Amino acid sequence: MRIGVDLGGTKIEIIALDNASQETYRKRVPTPQSNYQATLQSIKELIRDCEKQQKRTADSIGIGIPGAVSPATGLIKNANSTCLIGHRLGTDMQSLLGRPVSIANDADCFALSEAIDGSGKPYNSVFGVILGTGVGGGIVINQKLLTGPNAICGEWGHNPMPWTDEAERLDRECYCGKKNCIETYLSGTGFSKAFNARYHETLNAETIWKKAKTGDPRCKVHCEHYIDLLAKALSSVINLLDPEAIILGGGVSNQESIYPSVQERLGMYVFSDHVSTVILKAKYGDSSGVRGAAWL
Repeated sequence: MRIGVDLGGTKIEIIALDNASQETYRKRVPTPQSNYQATLQSIKELIRDCEKQQKRTADSIGIGIPGAVSPATGLIKNANSTCLIGHRLGTDMQSLLGRPVSIANDADCFALSEAIDGSGKPYNSVFGVILGTGVGGGIVINQKLLTGPNAICGEWGHNPMPWTDEAERLDRECYCGKKNCIETYLSGTGFSKAFNARYHETLNAETIWKKAKTGDPRCKVHCEHYIDLLAKALSSVINLLDPEAIILGGGVSNQESIYPSVQERLGMYVFSDHVSTVILKAKYGDSSGVRGAAWL
């Protein structure tokens, strides 16, 4: 039995996978806010309850987090759940549980899940993308997760958006300290902020997509512009990595119209006479992150 834990900003989710990769247990609890010790205890209790219900001890435990472990210090860095930053989460969990624990970025877990038994299973090279509150990514080659010496492999969201014109640059501040990162354009937050700035009306991302489908002209233009930006950003990834498949997850990935539209536009930006990379929707949706943690 493999146990996976997805440690998010608002919820902690746990699943158990049996030897046939079938889910046998799932539970979700709220994340203690700004309390590191309480977070550790919540994870411990989830694992204890899971093993008690399954009547067996896990063979492995993996935890996906909204951040990364610094190879230089062993401390958590780049976490939007700021109470994790500066702590040795893996070491602390191992001390609590008395067993080894694997830690990885949540976008890496998403990519790993989809590459092993999700939409990316038929492909040797997979770039996994999360388009949600933030923009994350992970790279899996031959079903092996790449991490890199800086533990930032796949962090495409903190590169500049390529091929923009002056009208598109709104001096979008990113939490990383830079301006106009891909994340500030393609995240749900960035998508809605850009609409609000252009049209002086406050709408969230879900409402904008819904209005576009019903024919609202401003929302249609805004969504078409988003699709073009997404095609540009993914084309820069293809030009660098040339993956066989790109798998999309996160809230935006539920917009079915983006797949054929982005696929069609890649040819405008990819440095090739033909684009063979396929753009696919995640098989497991919101569950890919926690499944990938189990696969660690």
